[in-house]
Amino acid sequence: MKPKPDIIDDLLSAWEGARPDLDAAPLGLVGRVLVLARRLERRVDAALARHGITLGQFDILATLRRSTETPGLTPTQLLQSVMLTSGGMTNRLDKLEAAGLIARKPDPSDRRGVIVALTAKGRKVIDSATATRFAEAQSSLPNISARDRGKMESLLRNWLNAVEPVEGK
Repeated sequence: MKPKPDIIDDLLSAWEGARPDLDAAPLGLVGRVLVLARRLERRVDAALARHGITLGQFDILATLRRSTETPGLTPTQLLQSVMLTSGGMTNRLDKLEAAGLIARKPDPSDRRGVIVALTAKGRKVIDSATATRFAEAQSSLPNISARDRGKMESLLRNWLNAVEPVEGK
């Protein structure tokens, strides 16, 4: 059974007509991954909205929640974990602090530095939001066998490892 055509099929067909001298076939896979990523991100943002946070804020709170070895992380450690620019991180931290979800405290090992830690409210929000996030991820999975899902994960892992990260992202 032939799959139902999608937006990428239309794009490929248009490129075949406009530039038959170029091989647009790689856009079939790359384009679908990009479109899928945008659609999944919109679904995640919609699911997290009921907790009053965005996906970017979730990433920071989740990083802090997973860091069980220390009482908090420095902004630099958070930057490495969520791959933002320093300006983007400051903006998100400001909003999370204003919402009472994180606290900035002096770093005992560096007089000029700060440690970012979850507040009790932040821990409650991230614990609830994490359950929502995991449920949303489950509901977004395609209806495929566990074996095919494992193959897909392996292929995507290989692809992800083969693509150099963009500086600052």
